[in-house]
Amino acid sequence: MRNSDTLTAASPTDNSVRRVLSLRLDDDLRAQLEVLAQLGERSLTEECRAGLEAWVETAKSNPTILARAEQVRDEIEREAELRRSAITAVLGTATRPAK
Repeated sequence: MRNSDTLTAASPTDNSVRRVLSLRLDDDLRAQLEVLAQLGERSLTEECRAGLEAWVETAKSNPTILARAEQVRDEIEREAELRRSAITAVLGTATRPAK
């Protein structure tokens, strides 16, 4: 685990790792977030996390982002195939050693 990672336990079976994310905000935006957090009876961290989670869910249905995700996945698959071919060329027909 890295220094910026924290192990949290929301429930006895939840072993999720949460990483620290630092944000630079202007005073206006921070003040608005603080007010919203207070009104919602949440911490500033909880308010930011809720906002980010909502944004991520919205972004996941954005057609532009979905199209770009398909392009990136295709690029990853092409690169993986090139690497597999290169490894096969290096190893030839040699068998894998037992683990």
